[in-house]
Amino acid sequence: MEITETLDCKGLSCPMPMMKLSKAMKKLKSGDILEMLGTDPGTKADLPAWCEKTGNELLEQEEIEGGVTRMVIKKK
Repeated sequence: MEITETLDCKGLSCPMPMMKLSKAMKKLKSGDILEMLGTDPGTKADLPAWCEKTGNELLEQEEIEGGVTRMVIKKK
């Protein structure tokens, strides 16, 4: 899997990570992969719901070091 873009949202709190994600996804082409790094606990619940609503696909969601969550989204 090749990451098209990485979005660093560490240190941001709701609703900024989701707003930045939405803006970044609009710039990508169908099939592109975006990696998002964040520390806001609300994003872990918001992101899967956003993907379901928008038709994008959440490929991975994992906790990595330092309380950072790594999420990988494929644009529809």
